[in-house]
Formats: sequence, structure tokens, C-alpha cells
Amino acid sequence: MAASEVEKDGIITLINVSTVEPANQQRLVDLLTRATDGSVDRAPGFISATLHRSIDGTKVTMYAKWRNAEDYQAMRQDPGPLPFLKEALTIATFEPGMYEIVRIFRPAGEMSRDSSVAATD
Repeated sequence: MAASEVEKDGIITLINVSTVEPANQQRLVDLLTRATDGSVDRAPGFISATLHRSIDGTKVTMYAKWRNAEDYQAMRQDPGPLPFLKEALTIATFEPGMYEIVRIFRPAGEMSRDSSVAATD
């Protein structure tokens, strides 16, 4: 995929870093799993999501790919995941951000169709 295709296809990555007390980290993981599995994952434009937890117990991070920002915003209007997300807000703070892929790095010698993604001037 060439850089111009990245800009043209509009795929966005949402990275949401949540801060939580270590005692509540698993609870937050469970809430985000329930919100995503069975609701968000059925939304039009959803591509994938990966849920991470920090080893020190203070962070939970969701990395999600969407076809475009409009699909992501439409999903936010869906009442399905809302109860889980409201409860999550009672135990964690969230720092979401939308990103575009600039470049994917792979081990030397490993090629894939994504390895050529790079922003150019």
C-alpha cells in the first residue's frame, strides 16, 4: 500500500490510553472487552482492536482501526457499549487520540504489502 493510498483510504487508528489504579485494571479490561465484544465489533467500519494492559497495572490501552473517522463517530452514538463505557469512566481516566499511519516497520528482510507505507512530501 503506497502512502497516497493511506491518505486516500482514510483508515484511522484510535489509540486510547487509560489510567487506572492497579486494583481496578482487570475490571477496566473486562469492561472494555464487554463494550467491544458484541457491540463495537459489529459497527460498520470497524476493522480491528487490540487491548493492552501495562505490566505495572496503571494503564490500559486500546488500539483500534476504523475505516474512517465518520464510522467511529457513528459507533459512539450506539447505546450498546454505553453502560460499560460509563462504568469505565468511574474508575479510569481516558486520553483518546486519532492517528494516521505514517510508516510500518518490520524486521529486516521481512516484506509485506504494508511495509511500504510511508508518508512522503
